[in-house]
Amino acid sequence: MNIVVLVKQVPDSGADRNLRTDDNTVDRGSANNVINEMDEYAIEEALKIKEAHGGEVTVLTMGPDRATESIRKALSMGPDKAVHVVDDALHGSCAVATSKVLAAALGTLNADLVICGAESTDGRVQVMPHMIAERLGVAALTGARKLTVDGGTLTVERQTEEGYEVVTASTPAVVSVWDTINEPRYPSFKGIMAAKKKPVQTLSLGDLGVAPAEVGFDGATSAVLEHSKRPPRSGGAKITDEGEGGVKLVEFLATEKFV
Repeated sequence: MNIVVLVKQVPDSGADRNLRTDDNTVDRGSANNVINEMDEYAIEEALKIKEAHGGEVTVLTMGPDRATESIRKALSMGPDKAVHVVDDALHGSCAVATSKVLAAALGTLNADLVICGAESTDGRVQVMPHMIAERLGVAALTGARKLTVDGGTLTVERQTEEGYEVVTASTPAVVSVWDTINEPRYPSFKGIMAAKKKPVQTLSLGDLGVAPAEVGFDGATSAVLEHSKRPPRSGGAKITDEGEGGVKLVEFLATEKFV
């Protein structure tokens, strides 16, 4: 089975994250960038499928040159190779444009199964799996807590707030996973050394047949116009009950639009 795992480099969610002052995009240059946490579970699931059914695992990343660090980290976990879509014109791309580029790259890889994290910690919009599946014209099995492969049939337990749903589809398909699906392996020293020699193919927008005007700020369907830091938490309001405490409490709640 030919499996492609989507991997995104994001600022570490455990540290302060900021937007750039010049264009209101995520400041990745000064951040401690890591593999998107949910994508590590996608990598692990792909490796488990390969171990059980054979095949090949390819990591696909769209990002700047420094995303190579996360590509090598992903390869050290066990995938066979990687594809890195890198182009200066991609800066400022929205989710719609990103899905277009990733779908174009996937079109060159002939994947039976595309696996990705259910969301990225920098965007958290949970739309990329659906957008890519729509562009590729394949099924989207999203929010999986369990994935079973039986030949060309995929079955997932889709995690919901009430429990789970059982959904099936035939390959090719896009599957997104939650962190409840497995426990990612740690890269071994052997894996880290082997990752340095694994092939990483780079693709530009020209290679994919995508025009620069369709991506970046020019092709974006949404934009951040301004941003500011969250104000510090105030000490709150204290109400002294002198016989009208209940009235004052309701008045306060009304001004905060709670009632």
